[in-house]
Amino acid sequence: MTATTSSRGEAAAGKARRAGKIDADARRTARLFVAPAIILMIVVAAAPIAYAIWLSLHQYSVRVQGLSRFVGLDNYIAALTSGQWWQAVSTTFTIAFVSVTIEVVLGTMMAMLLNLAFRGRAVLRSVLLVPYAVLTVVSAITWQSMFDPRLGLVTNVLQTLGLPAGDIIWLAEPGYAITIVIIAEIWKTTPFVALLVLAGLQVIPADVYEAAAIDGATKMQTFFQVTLPLIRPAILLAAILRLLDALRIFDLPFVLTHGANGTSTMSLISYVQLRENRLIGEGSALSILTFATVMLVAMVYLRFAGGNLRDVSKGEK
Repeated sequence: MTATTSSRGEAAAGKARRAGKIDADARRTARLFVAPAIILMIVVAAAPIAYAIWLSLHQYSVRVQGLSRFVGLDNYIAALTSGQWWQAVSTTFTIAFVSVTIEVVLGTMMAMLLNLAFRGRAVLRSVLLVPYAVLTVVSAITWQSMFDPRLGLVTNVLQTLGLPAGDIIWLAEPGYAITIVIIAEIWKTTPFVALLVLAGLQVIPADVYEAAAIDGATKMQTFFQVTLPLIRPAILLAAILRLLDALRIFDLPFVLTHGANGTSTMSLISYVQLRENRLIGEGSALSILTFATVMLVAMVYLRFAGGNLRDVSKGEK
């Protein structure tokens, strides 16, 4: 009995060793497979960020080549104590939260429409996705032309109708300028949200709706109690992707107003300091602050919505 028990224990121990060796080999193989991707990420992302941090700790002279001096955190202190930075933060978050909120609502409505079965659905899908395919710069120029005070479509229509708003120089007024930036952002990127939500809608089993119909649920009840909970992970995913992108907004305000009239964003003031004012250290510090702000928002969002986002990956598997 003792010999049998001992042999069983040795067999179990041997089996555990073999399983451990297999696991170790699997982990080693996995590391080899992901190593090229990690190296690429370090070269493409980590190295430039580290260089930008190093630049932000220095002050450079554009007149004397090679002349620089270490200033530590002075560039960051100057940025964080300036009204320009905090105004840009306020403008960026205003554009991001207003535009993303409206995009999620409109995108969900568009996805619900595109999910219906009707003749011409493929054509409608193509038309609704056109704005997202247009280059942002082209989109900005189009909106700038529409609100031109002399030849703009919107201005001419308002003047023809005899409305008082026809005399407004839209992009020269702070409140109107940021509104146009938000409208252009919504027009450009709502199809992206609709596409993600539509993907979530199409994986909902048909029998779920059949069960709701058998239970006597109305269409409104079915949407709020069945559809919306099931597509919530897709909506959250679309919202975080769009929010992170909107916090880095640069193209639209740069082309439309060049940051004037209350439309200067975090990315835009970083560009102005770096490229136009040639303040390399100060501009790098602003870029790192922008990067840190976006990362902080992403961490907070994932902290509270991470479980729902994991549901998306489980559903995809």
